[in-house]
Amino acid sequence: MIHDTFVIQRSYLATPSRVFAAFASAEARSIWCAIGDVEEAEGEAVFAEFDFRIGGRERWGFTLDGTTYRVDSQYYDIVPEQRIIYAYEIYVNDARISVSVATIEFAMNGDGTALAWTEHGAYIDGIEGERALALARRLKAL
Repeated sequence: MIHDTFVIQRSYLATPSRVFAAFASAEARSIWCAIGDVEEAEGEAVFAEFDFRIGGRERWGFTLDGTTYRVDSQYYDIVPEQRIIYAYEIYVNDARISVSVATIEFAMNGDGTALAWTEHGAYIDGIEGERALALARRLKAL
């Protein structure tokens, strides 16, 4: 097991409501969350769901460098323009490789928004755990 916590901080020249809206809309998420060099997943991993509400789920998958990934999330706390808390699992070829809890916080910063994205992860079984950690960081760097 690998346990890790990381925080990504960003500043945006947009109001907290506009930045928050980028997380609350499936259309907006599909634009900014595009990884780039991924292929469409097949089978179970292709299943897509986006239910942005407390208790709602988000599920999606993709293929990267010949490996199929599936992400299964659940939202636990949503306060518009302030925070989102959710937990998610990442699967590689149907084997769970990580479980994480993420908190995204939005705050006024002058004329814009300060965003803090904190993740606490348990990355399972050595090498795949390293791969999950690297993937999580890559996704959050976008």
